[in-house]
Amino acid sequence: MTIRLDGQVAIVTGAGQGLGRCHALALAERGAKVVVNDLGDEHGNSANADAVVTEIRAAGGEAISNAADVANFESVQDMARQAMDAWGRIDILINNAGILRDKTFLKMPIEDFRLVVEVHLMGSANCTKAVWEIMREQNYGRIVFTTSSSGLYGNFGQSNYGAAKMAMVGLMNTLHLEGAKNNIHVNCLAPAAGTAMTEGLFPEPVFKLLSPETVSPAIVFLAGPDAPSRKVIAAGGGSFAVFKGFETEGVNLLPDDVSAEGVAAAWAAINSEAGMKEFTGGFEQTTKFATQGANNLGLKLS
Repeated sequence: MTIRLDGQVAIVTGAGQGLGRCHALALAERGAKVVVNDLGDEHGNSANADAVVTEIRAAGGEAISNAADVANFESVQDMARQAMDAWGRIDILINNAGILRDKTFLKMPIEDFRLVVEVHLMGSANCTKAVWEIMREQNYGRIVFTTSSSGLYGNFGQSNYGAAKMAMVGLMNTLHLEGAKNNIHVNCLAPAAGTAMTEGLFPEPVFKLLSPETVSPAIVFLAGPDAPSRKVIAAGGGSFAVFKGFETEGVNLLPDDVSAEGVAAAWAAINSEAGMKEFTGGFEQTTKFATQGANNLGLKLS
């Protein structure tokens, strides 16, 4: 089945080049009207965003440019108003904008840590907050946060970036629950792509293989009417996978062994992957622990 986005309005942040540009072009190709956001100069102009808008219009699509700094909530609110004034709705938000300030944690100025978190985490929260009520009133929305393998698994020299990117998953988990009754689906993309942000990190053949164009199909899928929700899709070089977080079954140490030494003695069983489960809400963990404890003590929870 062909995925079409005709009549829908999308905002793509950081869309002046690299992944964001490819996302914007891919959404426009499927019929979406696109707000192409990219950080502007001191006069509020973004040549990169304007160039992508020109590409989209040349191909017969509709697009407008925006130069908001995603870390500035007032600017982001203006961006949402711009979309509403132009087209009267916002259906899709792709939170793509980001920066790097790589250093080992020892050498990293705390200002660089704060700046990366501000752009990635607060920038994504700002943009999502600006469109959330609009999507609720429409009873429809598709939101994508950009996470990273640096957050999911760690990467040397990227403590700031990794922390911000793992935060995307936590934000997704909760907004998935809060948006479900209003048909707002919230997902994450973990891209592996050769862009200006990653140039020099890969050998040249790998850099070419991991082209941004091979990632954007995941964005079109997650922006579509049949998109899932609360998924972390990893994409790169034409490969696609899903990251899932599992919790071991664990061991209850009541009534006599609730101590550090008890944890140490039971560590092999606590760490065992047998019976692992993927939870869909934080309270499921609480319920599991309460049930284990009650069973050990011979109590009934209900």
